[in-house]
Amino acid sequence: MSAPASHALRDNLTMLRRNLLHARRYPSLTLNLLLTPVILLLLFVYVFGNVMSAGLTGGHADRSEYVAYLVPGILMLTVAMTSLGTAVSVATDMTEGIMARFRTMAISRASVLIGHVVGSVIQTLMALVLVLGIGLAIGFRPDATPLEWLAAAGLMALVSLALTWLAVGIGLISPNAEGASNIGTPLVMLPFLSSAFVPVGAMPGWFRWFAEYQPFSPAIETLRGLLLGTEIGTTNAVLAVAWCAGMTLVGYFWSKARFSREPRR
Repeated sequence: MSAPASHALRDNLTMLRRNLLHARRYPSLTLNLLLTPVILLLLFVYVFGNVMSAGLTGGHADRSEYVAYLVPGILMLTVAMTSLGTAVSVATDMTEGIMARFRTMAISRASVLIGHVVGSVIQTLMALVLVLGIGLAIGFRPDATPLEWLAAAGLMALVSLALTWLAVGIGLISPNAEGASNIGTPLVMLPFLSSAFVPVGAMPGWFRWFAEYQPFSPAIETLRGLLLGTEIGTTNAVLAVAWCAGMTLVGYFWSKARFSREPRR
């Protein structure tokens, strides 16, 4: 490994360690963002579960059917919620001046952003394990093979990577942490407008096209197919990967361009 590459790797690991330590010392943001998906999971299963399952099964109430349908959507909602925490964290670093200090140090500039992104993806995967554990405790019973579990984990990591790069860009343009939370709200709202809670076929025709082709529905349907053996369809798998690749590229170049600018505050 060449010296510049070795230094860049060292800087990336240093920034990753910094962000993981920061998350460990100040876990309130992560816990607050994680609490919402858990509450929604329990609310929809135990309050609305019978009614929602009747719609899925043609009139016969079976809460276990709705648990199977709901958990993949909640997992993707968890990814969206934790990415919002990245936007808040980056905005906080900007307002506290630590980003300006990093610009003056002899380190790889990209490592500052990569540390946030990789740290966020790691935290997201840990959050997903917790939410999945709760889902298993209340009756979620996937029948995926080890290879399908690996593909499902890869898909969730890919979605997390894409949303996190967008969240970094949001954090860099936000005037403060509250602004980052507000600007990032559409990322969190998209799962509610997808197939996470109800099939897109049950939605009004004028809205169905958006719900079917927005980023989350293809990813959720692909995840359902991997975990539960339902039909994925080539379109959903291709759209999920294409959306993730597109959002990652947009978020990366946007974040890189914003971070390279001289700070105005």
